Amino acid sequence: MAVERKFISEGVRKVRVEKYLTKELKRAGFGGMDIARTPLGTQVTIFAEKPGIVIGKGGKLVHQLTQDLAQNYGVESPQIEVQQVQNPSFNAQIMAERLANALERGWYFRKAGSSIMRRVMESGALGCEVIIAGKLTGARARTQKFTEGYIKHCGEPSINIVEKGYAIAIKKLGVIGVQVKIVPADAKMPDHFTIIEQKKPVTPKVTVTAISDIDTEEPALPDENTDGEVQ
Repeated sequence: MAVERKFISEGVRKVRVEKYLTKELKRAGFGGMDIARTPLGTQVTIFAEKPGIVIGKGGKLVHQLTQDLAQNYGVESPQIEVQQVQNPSFNAQIMAERLANALERGWYFRKAGSSIMRRVMESGALGCEVIIAGKLTGARARTQKFTEGYIKHCGEPSINIVEKGYAIAIKKLGVIGVQVKIVPADAKMPDHFTIIEQKKPVTPKVTVTAISDIDTEEPALPDENTDGEVQ
């Protein structure tokens, strides 16, 4: 059971670290992270819309994050690398945070959800799904779903292809959960195929000449005399 416990502890640590970074880097447009073990320590890659805020003035914030990951979360020799998100409209976590902020500022949930979905689809995504759950219009909780395009809900494609993001909006009536799913434009679906036309072999042109068109007459022989001399 030692191996199983190790995998479970690493998974729990990753979830705790991601929750901590989501809270600390909310202003920077946190778009997810990736943890990988290296011979020198643990490589933590942070994807953010504004990398300058993550680094901080003179690297102060990134130094504080490194200390917290090592002391409070047990990450061995953390090395933080910050990368900028090239297209925020394809990052589900960033769009979920924007939707939660819009709800906290007082946007109507239908307008906020449809605007986020429209922005994602106009960027060229294959599909988008927005789910808003909580006390939206009254004391009773409800769920509203917005869907457009092509979305996978089960199987391996839903794990590897669909980008998922989750955020929370805190309002007076209660907490509203926001979930965004995006299928990027460059995603390769397993059920998508292309028919390749087979090239026809090129046959060489053969010219056939009729026998009647060929001159078959034999050349005339020179005349000979009776003595066998050629004249």
